[in-house]
Amino acid sequence: MADQESRSSDDESDKREIGKLAVWSVTSAKPGNGVELLRDDNLDTYWQSDGTQPHLVNIQFQKKVRLTQLALYVDYKHDESYTPNRLSIRAGNSFHDLREIKVVDLEEPVGWFYVSLRPNESK
Repeated sequence: MADQESRSSDDESDKREIGKLAVWSVTSAKPGNGVELLRDDNLDTYWQSDGTQPHLVNIQFQKKVRLTQLALYVDYKHDESYTPNRLSIRAGNSFHDLREIKVVDLEEPVGWFYVSLRPNESK
């Protein structure tokens, strides 16, 4: 069910970053640590959730896209109480039909983690 993902990425030549094409939202955020910090290209800033779990990051594209990889920077040493230890990645046509496509456990993660979203590929 859950697996540790790769700390290194596959060949980058066939990948491009498309997060800028999406609308990003979160279920909660502490003041000063909002969703905009997820994509500001600064590893010293970060989104910080607030309130009860689960804490969700929603990434919504206007049209269907095929994602092959999710890249996530996490740093347990920087803030252990807010660093995720489990990711549930869900996909669908709308918020109402999301289905879980992958679960990833992270144990005290530090650095970039790459999650393959290709079918039948474990990392």
